[in-house]
Amino acid sequence: MFTGKSHSELEDLNRQIKGHIENGHAADIEYWENLLKHLQIHKAKSKLREIHQDLLQKRLRKLTENGDDVMGDDGEAVAPIRNEDEDRKAMPPPQSVDAAGVRDDEDGDWSPLLMQQISDDEQELVEEEVADMNELHALRQAVLAQEASQMDGTLGEELSKTSEAEDVLFAKEAAKLKDDSEDGEIQFADEISLTGETYLWHDKYRPRKPRYFNRVHTGYEWNKYNQTHYDHDNPPPKVVQGYKFNIFYPDLIDKTKAPSFHINPDPDGNAELCVLRFHAGPPYEDLAFKVVNREWEYSHKKGFKCTFDRGILHLFFNFKRHRYRR
Repeated sequence: MFTGKSHSELEDLNRQIKGHIENGHAADIEYWENLLKHLQIHKAKSKLREIHQDLLQKRLRKLTENGDDVMGDDGEAVAPIRNEDEDRKAMPPPQSVDAAGVRDDEDGDWSPLLMQQISDDEQELVEEEVADMNELHALRQAVLAQEASQMDGTLGEELSKTSEAEDVLFAKEAAKLKDDSEDGEIQFADEISLTGETYLWHDKYRPRKPRYFNRVHTGYEWNKYNQTHYDHDNPPPKVVQGYKFNIFYPDLIDKTKAPSFHINPDPDGNAELCVLRFHAGPPYEDLAFKVVNREWEYSHKKGFKCTFDRGILHLFFNFKRHRYRR
């Protein structure tokens, strides 16, 4: 129905179909509406085809007026076939002159002539090959040194900005955590050094230790034994009841992976202690702390929390309390 029609004919057909639908003569409304959708596509194609033909005709007329192109059998512009011999004849001959002053058109005479003698005025323009290479090497080294100094300055500025932002974040969160601290909590910073640790990303990123603000919760355990042997005036010794770790990772390279922690046995062989190790990835090194080796309470109602939000890892946990039995 639409094939071979011009844009104006398709416009007329579009008006007829719309009038047919509006007058109520169309029995199958869905069919005529689908027909209109297809008609819009054919109208766009025909419009583009006509624009393309107009551009081709304008280009063809311009080329014909200049005499650069000829018409082919299909009515399109075709570039004329040129003869290589004619092009070579049309090309101007080389203007090189030999030592005797006679022009020579043989192959290879486009190369510059070797000068056997140099005048005093031209002697200043001549430079030895070795001296020229040394000067070029010195200039390249100067450019590399300048770029390296600029990169070091930029890196120093970025690190200073990062350090300032990290200090602000640490101070803000530390003040908030101090206000939220409970009775019996004291600051905990018993970090152990991880000697001999190497990272695969040492060459690419500058490793550094993350900052942290930790608390240890201590208190009295009023079990049956302590109730029997102690009172409030003579309380039992305090024991560790839990920990709160707040470790700052604001500049993680891969922000899609949250930091993780692992529990390892004490390297000194003390069964009452264990090593709690935190790992986040570049550019941060691992952190490790010695904590009491007791069973954790994983209920959120009893204080457990493990979240990573806004670049800060929060790990809060308390130990299970076992009732004393005689």
